[in-house]
Amino acid sequence: MQRALFAPFLATACLALAVGLSGCQDNAPSQAQAAVPVDTGGSLKGDFGPPQGEPIQAVLTSPPHVPPATNRDHPAKVIVDLEVRELDMEIAEGVTYTFWTFGGTVPGSFIRVRQGDTVEFRLHNHPDSKMPHNIDLHGVTGPGGGASSTFTAPGHTSQFTFKALNQGLFVYHCATAPVGMHIANGMYGLILVEPPEGLPPVDKEFYVMQGDFYTVGKYREKGHQGFDMQKAIDENASYVLFNGAEGALVGDNAIKANVGEHVRLFVGNGGPNLVSSFHLIGEIFDKVWYEGGTRYQENVQTTIIPAGGAMIADFHLEIPGSYVLVDHSIFRAFNKGALGILQVAGEEDKAIYSGKEVDSVYLGDKAVSQKPVREAAAAAASGKLTPAQQVAAGKTLYNGTCSVCHQDNGQGLPGVFPPLAGSDWIAGHSAEEMIAVVLNGLSGPVKVNGEDYNSVMPPMSQLTDDEVANILTFVRQEMNSGASSVNKKDVAKVRASTPRGDGAAH
Repeated sequence: MQRALFAPFLATACLALAVGLSGCQDNAPSQAQAAVPVDTGGSLKGDFGPPQGEPIQAVLTSPPHVPPATNRDHPAKVIVDLEVRELDMEIAEGVTYTFWTFGGTVPGSFIRVRQGDTVEFRLHNHPDSKMPHNIDLHGVTGPGGGASSTFTAPGHTSQFTFKALNQGLFVYHCATAPVGMHIANGMYGLILVEPPEGLPPVDKEFYVMQGDFYTVGKYREKGHQGFDMQKAIDENASYVLFNGAEGALVGDNAIKANVGEHVRLFVGNGGPNLVSSFHLIGEIFDKVWYEGGTRYQENVQTTIIPAGGAMIADFHLEIPGSYVLVDHSIFRAFNKGALGILQVAGEEDKAIYSGKEVDSVYLGDKAVSQKPVREAAAAAASGKLTPAQQVAAGKTLYNGTCSVCHQDNGQGLPGVFPPLAGSDWIAGHSAEEMIAVVLNGLSGPVKVNGEDYNSVMPPMSQLTDDEVANILTFVRQEMNSGASSVNKKDVAKVRASTPRGDGAAH
């Protein structure tokens, strides 16, 4: 307190000293400039008095949507009703997981208030829940961020009130023990505390949040998957996802905008473990409010978002096409699911960009409909999977694993990658031998259709048994007319009996 009171006097004294010495040191920097700090606000600047007017019911939105701006010039009392639901939902095609959610979605509902608002927060735990839950909002000033005030049993409601003193974009999450498990099951979201003057206007706003998930089964292993505590402790994520599911922001779920528009992304990282290297391929962020605070950096390519942190990014769209959101810890994008699409419509500008889109190759199976994969998984679960369904699913999966090298039509690249279509090598090898090649890779010279090849096929052991079976069924039946289909049990048998180096295992 004494320091705060003394600061104005110190600044005035420094200013007088600088003026007195100006005749001797015309080129010296002013001591007053060096001594007076930049006022960035903070909680002492965020109390604008009691709420005015009638209470306001907060508008909550599910991802990727964002509530409208508050558009107020005064503090208000804002009532937030948020319900906890424990739900079985898809985490990937044909894979379900029991998510614990705020508002029925992962991430939870987006909350938007104004700095200085008084927030009456009501947490409802649905009667069907099996666990108690609470909420820790990083935008709350007070012990536990509200966690100690909101421990809520199934079928009960808890309530507390706080004043939003600090502007910024803040994470909220469950903090009931074991805290890591609650977060890992999807219990996180974002609350935006707008500055009094509001944020600069833009044309579109979207809500994206990354999280890492730990399942008993491997990535894309079909069926219902449970939570794996040891994987979580070891920080060995099965999935790293945007908005809680591998398909949450691709295909029909891609976010959309138009050339000429200004777009804002509110991006959070629920963790519980991994730091995000967030990147939008083909765009440069004009401004990034890093760590969700009041400062921004300009012309940013990739920004770090810590677990339990957030950021705001603004950018302008010049060129139409598909822009890919990724965690640039890049294996997470293409092998664990941290990938989304921003589809931009409008007129091309050849002066800025003259190229063509190659998304069908670059994005692999994420650029096409996953319906055949979903139908094959459902049929397999019911014991009614047909070779035709395997071929359809295998064709979709082939786009994401084989087509970059062997081409969409299976013709390969002469002298570099051997053909898979009409291949005498495939005709001369059994299904078990082909399975072993997929799982363990193949290197060294081979002769296919009379031509010599000497390249490397890496192990594809990250594929699940049914994915290997479906891809090989497609290659054998569609590209090589009439060979027998491949059964996932055969894949499992080869996988279990074939020795592999540690680097080839998944």
